[in-house]
Amino acid sequence: MRYLGKRLLTYLIVALISLVANFMLPRFMPGNPADQMIQSIVAKTGNMPSPYALAQIYARYGDPNQNVFVAFWHYLVQTLSGDLGLSIQYYPVPVADLIGRALPWTLYLAIFSTIIGWIIGTWAGAKLGWKPGRKLDSIITPIAMFFSSIPAFWLGLLLVWFISYKHGWLPPQGAYNESLPINLLDPTFLASVAIYSILPMATLVLVGFANWMFTMRNMMITTVNEDYVQLARAKGLKPNKVLKNYAARNALLPNFTGLAQSIGASLTAVILAESVFIYPGVGSLLFAAQGTRDYPVMQGIMLLIILVSLVFNFIADSVYVLLDPRTKEK
Repeated sequence: MRYLGKRLLTYLIVALISLVANFMLPRFMPGNPADQMIQSIVAKTGNMPSPYALAQIYARYGDPNQNVFVAFWHYLVQTLSGDLGLSIQYYPVPVADLIGRALPWTLYLAIFSTIIGWIIGTWAGAKLGWKPGRKLDSIITPIAMFFSSIPAFWLGLLLVWFISYKHGWLPPQGAYNESLPINLLDPTFLASVAIYSILPMATLVLVGFANWMFTMRNMMITTVNEDYVQLARAKGLKPNKVLKNYAARNALLPNFTGLAQSIGASLTAVILAESVFIYPGVGSLLFAAQGTRDYPVMQGIMLLIILVSLVFNFIADSVYVLLDPRTKEK
């Protein structure tokens, strides 16, 4: 488990560096970001922020009369306690509340689209790698390369135009039918969520499945020539049994260990897709914050993306230790 301990230490160091960068960024901006933020709030609301809000703003974005190390300590305590400051656009709503409402939608898209893409890509890669060079291989491989080269943003626009506006098969935007009350125990509401997520999820699956397919295909091409696979064939076992129980099972390790890691990595594509489908996740919140220069929200989201990616990377490392005992010796 020494390997896992080293990886955990590495991720903690990266997380600390991210916190330092997030703290220093406003202080490198021209002028005084804290004063600019206060002016923006006054212009939006017509009122001066409360003394508590002023203290929060100066603690997070720079008080010229405060020592930088003391300021960083206050910032660190605030951040670790879940206090990410106050939104300018939605003042005085805390940034953590806004992100908390949007994050479940983003994780829903990221997790399910990654798992679906993983299943499709792994299955297709196993089939193509079992007998490479066939006609099916020459057809599917270029198609997969085509989809993997298209940005999620553009593919999403194409799907919205063709499926929603041209044919009216699926809703073009949103996360659910807004005429329904939000109730996770209501099958009608859950069905609405599933229908509204088809287009954004299809976009992410089409963009992402090719990587899984090519990785599995390459591993299968190598694995089918291994001695234990040849021995299973020589014993007269059925081809499908050899494929599932011998070749695919051993070729699966790189794809399986990369599954958790890719969920964190997929957040960028999810954020872009959300902006196309006006999906109420972190991506839509980020683009709205950029349009209104809501720096606290932008900072909070960027920090969140980094930390979520680190968490899923650590999960991937933990899975790798469980699946490959050789890492326990490191």
